[in-house]
Amino acid sequence: MGYTLAEKILMKNTGVKTIAPGDIVVAHPNCYMIHDIYTSFLKRALNDMHVKKALYPERAVIVFDHLMPTNQAETDFIHFNDGLEIAEKFHIPNVHKGEGISHSLMHELRYAKPGEIVVATDSHTTTYGGAGCFCTGIGHTEMAATLATGEIWFKVPGAIKVVLEGEFREGVGAKDVILKILGDIKSDGAQYKSLEFTGSAAHNMTMNERFTIANMALEAGAKVGLFEADEKTAEYYDMNYDDISWISVDEDAKYESVLHYNVSELEPQLSCPQGVDNVHPISEVEGTKVNQVYIGSCTNGSIEDMEVAAKILEGKKADPYVKLVVIPATVKVYKEALKRGYIKTFIDAGGMVSHPCCGLCCGQPYGLLSDDEVVLGTNNRNFIGRMGTKKSLIYLSSPAVAAASAITGVITNPMK
Repeated sequence: MGYTLAEKILMKNTGVKTIAPGDIVVAHPNCYMIHDIYTSFLKRALNDMHVKKALYPERAVIVFDHLMPTNQAETDFIHFNDGLEIAEKFHIPNVHKGEGISHSLMHELRYAKPGEIVVATDSHTTTYGGAGCFCTGIGHTEMAATLATGEIWFKVPGAIKVVLEGEFREGVGAKDVILKILGDIKSDGAQYKSLEFTGSAAHNMTMNERFTIANMALEAGAKVGLFEADEKTAEYYDMNYDDISWISVDEDAKYESVLHYNVSELEPQLSCPQGVDNVHPISEVEGTKVNQVYIGSCTNGSIEDMEVAAKILEGKKADPYVKLVVIPATVKVYKEALKRGYIKTFIDAGGMVSHPCCGLCCGQPYGLLSDDEVVLGTNNRNFIGRMGTKKSLIYLSSPAVAAASAITGVITNPMK
């Protein structure tokens, strides 16, 4: 009998011999991450539950990224201090301040590994599924219990297989794939499911492209978004492929449904106001005026994303009426972008480059929008009021579409 990727990872971690969707299993996460928004809530939960010590403090990671640097004088410093207090009280050695976005750091620093289970106090924890890691978001009370016991229970999710074939055309990439899927199955189409990606196009993707897709699997309601492990995964983690080759799709595994996509047929996709699953091909929205372009986030802030944007912007200027904001995902990405000349390219194009953080994606003051302003961003959500006032409008796209649109001042197809 075959098993899905999610079932295989849960079986390996829990030691159960058989497993099926709907079963309740008690897992022992290999790593758990807390970011700064939830530090104060976690502190309160730990106190309410009378937790005196963390069972495995070395498995915990605290990242300051959403509220770093402080921008709300009355509240943000409390979250910062509470995070440091938790780290000191529970002897948590892994603390990262201002080093970048938590989800990008988690795989960059190899905290989240293939075949392991990771939980974190953020919905886009699904990101690391690009490496075949069962990773999902939890609340602060669950995190308090996990710190105390080293355990957490899961209901085994059913699974949807997504078969990706073909080759990307110039100007089309991983972001377009996941937006297309979201437009098709909608924001609840994978509710508490494991979205599992396979096929030749999936295996041809870089690790960062896989992380982009897994990151937004959550936007379809998925519990996890998983890719098979392969030689690229092993190389990224400096691991022996034979040790992770078991993270593969069984042909006789039971999937609730199977979706097929030929990426060769895709044109750039955009998520339009005001919902992530309101997706349209660029041919339907091309020419829409934009006031701001944002390139960054845990979805599209990698060095590959910076490269795509820089190549389009090189030697050109952003439209004089467009505010161009660029935020590399991590300090490592920022340094590499500096080394390669991408930061200079962005600045010469008229862009404003910020230090690595969540920034505008989560409504922090790095380009907040006013009424009727339109932003085209490479982030993962366009909920009402997320990046400014409730009357601002948010479009989501790939870095290629964002960079091309920054030059023209309107939504522009990079394929042309």
